[in-house]
Amino acid sequence: MLTIDEYLQYDATGLAQLCRKREVTAEEMLTIACARADAVNPDLNALVHRADTSAMELARRQDHEPGTGPLAGVPFVIKEVNAVKDWPYTRSTPLMRDNVARQHSRIAQRYFDAGLLPFASSNTPELCLTITTEWSLFDLCRNPHNLEFSAGGSSGGSASAVAAGIVPAADASDGGGSIRVPAACCGLIGLKPSRGLTVTEPDVGNAWSGMSVSHVVCRSVRDSAAFLDIQKLSRPDLFALPPQPSSFTDACQRAPGQLTIAVQLEHPGGGDIDQECQAVVEETASRCEAMGHQLALAAPPVDYAAAGRAMAVLINIHAAQIIAPLLEQKQLELKDAQLSESVVRMVARGIKATAREYLQAVDTLKTIERQIADFHQHYDLVLSPVLARPTAPLGWLDMNSQDVREYASRYAAYSPFTALFNGTGQPSISLPLGQSQQGLPIGVMFSAAWGGDQTLLQLANTLIEGVVPIAAS
Repeated sequence: MLTIDEYLQYDATGLAQLCRKREVTAEEMLTIACARADAVNPDLNALVHRADTSAMELARRQDHEPGTGPLAGVPFVIKEVNAVKDWPYTRSTPLMRDNVARQHSRIAQRYFDAGLLPFASSNTPELCLTITTEWSLFDLCRNPHNLEFSAGGSSGGSASAVAAGIVPAADASDGGGSIRVPAACCGLIGLKPSRGLTVTEPDVGNAWSGMSVSHVVCRSVRDSAAFLDIQKLSRPDLFALPPQPSSFTDACQRAPGQLTIAVQLEHPGGGDIDQECQAVVEETASRCEAMGHQLALAAPPVDYAAAGRAMAVLINIHAAQIIAPLLEQKQLELKDAQLSESVVRMVARGIKATAREYLQAVDTLKTIERQIADFHQHYDLVLSPVLARPTAPLGWLDMNSQDVREYASRYAAYSPFTALFNGTGQPSISLPLGQSQQGLPIGVMFSAAWGGDQTLLQLANTLIEGVVPIAAS
């Protein structure tokens, strides 16, 4: 019989191995996960919908007819923006409050096919349009390391659930930092894969014009690799990625070789970087240098502000694409839809955007993609902070603030590094390699050329030993 203390020591790969060896049953593991959720979720609000009964039925079927999926028997949580048949599917907006999914999303189907046991959906901010999980249809989500601080966003519920030990890994997605930011806030590993590497949905094509991709937040590098194997496209010809390994799980165990790493210590917007965040980057750089990698102070020579403006145009249009039909269907004016202030303004801009503005935004990002591709002829990776300051307290970054300028200013000052790589489609990973004086995790970020996911995982495997512990509190 697996105890709760033992359960908390394992990653998803380790739990799946126990299940395959028949040392523990899927039902036992799910029972522990549900009990853990019962114990900690009232304080965290990480999970917003539970499906314990159907998950338990699936677990019992697996125990009688052992599954062949690589992660069979492992409890799992799916971000609320990914549809699971017969579960609420609201995208955390009042306009979809009563919506129920009619079928699994492709990514959810991959999870079920892998033998995972999804039993809950995780909290997100409205339409995933910010990097803290506070303005949500389901109320705010808290950080297990300190309940007065943000869990990050938009995959904040998933990160909170993993850091609290409810599940060893959870579904996440990233359109501007939404995997890497909550991973940094909650002390987890968070890879944003290359554009085109992981499965996409038929109804959205390239989500957010290719800026948003799916993966997980987790507690081990090998779990990140295992989920990449589960999620990768079965039609690699759809995107002209560089050659990829047949198994990321195997590839991440190999040494990356000597790497040339650019260390970025200046705020792209000219602001300040907190000394604690900078110190963790410098310590990580020293570790890499001691391993034989070559390091130099350098940053991608691109116009970050232009990239941000271009991405904002695209995100506004995609927000309008979701909201405008719902307003028409419900015969509502935008001002009466009970949306957060920033979402109202984004949708309004998206509705007014022209085809010319859209094409200009796409062209801007394509130009920056080429500039960064040239940069990566000289540097394999970029090392930077994930955030310019440690995790923000709850209420500091308010997407419903009437002072939209102040909200935008705080957002840009807090998270200046992550979004660029969504615009260019490059892979980028957050690693929990430091801690603030307040005991909050501090993440560092490595970013590679497009298609360089394998290199990121290989380096991460040399920096992270075993399974990252859960939050002490």
